[in-house]
Amino acid sequence: MKRVVLFLLTNFAVMAVLLITTRLLGVDRFLTANGLDLPRLAIFSLVIGFGGATISLLMSKFMAKRSTGARVINQPQNADEAWIVETVRRFADKAGIGMPEVAIFDGAPNAFATGAFKNSALVAVSTGLLQNMTKEEVEAVIGHEVAHVANGDMVTMTLIQGVMNTFVVFLSRVIGYAVDAFLRRGSDNNSGPGIGYMITTVVMDIVLGFLAAIIVAWFSRQREYRADAGAADLMGRKQPMINALARLGGLTPGELPKTMQALGITGNLGKLFSTHPPIEERIAALQRN
Repeated sequence: MKRVVLFLLTNFAVMAVLLITTRLLGVDRFLTANGLDLPRLAIFSLVIGFGGATISLLMSKFMAKRSTGARVINQPQNADEAWIVETVRRFADKAGIGMPEVAIFDGAPNAFATGAFKNSALVAVSTGLLQNMTKEEVEAVIGHEVAHVANGDMVTMTLIQGVMNTFVVFLSRVIGYAVDAFLRRGSDNNSGPGIGYMITTVVMDIVLGFLAAIIVAWFSRQREYRADAGAADLMGRKQPMINALARLGGLTPGELPKTMQALGITGNLGKLFSTHPPIEERIAALQRN
């Protein structure tokens, strides 16, 4: 319930910031005089910005299973599957969350957690992870993913992505409208936005989208440090998580679908856009704490 309230408050706060900023800068008078309805644009930006992020969150478990081919363990078929389920159950109880669904997917070493709600999440590990790590290291990775769920990282990242999306949609159209009005000054054609608006909006969507992606990735990297520390807390010591990270550093990680990369155990994108810090920095952070 707290996160639902946070979600609603964030929506209203974003709208207020957008409208107050344009008022303080005097932009609203210029744009309104040229036919742009700023309150309507703010609402449109919120619907588009948060709408896509929210739908993605609500569909995250379904899409994760479909895109990775993850098989949910309803009834363990062997001792390894029983151990994985029991490990997730033990960590979930310790973290104070509902038992997540547990799944296995074929692929190179990786794991992820996803789901819209803390008490009905999904934790999945790859066959490559199970084959290339000791049980203690796999346990640490599972602890990391359960920590993501307990920390509410899925909702947090959705809120951040929604805020960024909203600002991108709003600012690109405000700038597009301003450029178009400047290009058409003195013209008698007031039938609506012209080619200047369309081109500028597309360009600004791309430019601002890149900047937003960098900000979202930075937040994601901070959540990784916290999930690493959470795994150490769940296990009662940090060495297993350090060992698991060191092992991952020597393996070629499996690539997760883009929508799930932020909550996997490891990533492999360029640093500015990476959802995960470098392995050596994560190990160093654990050793310092």
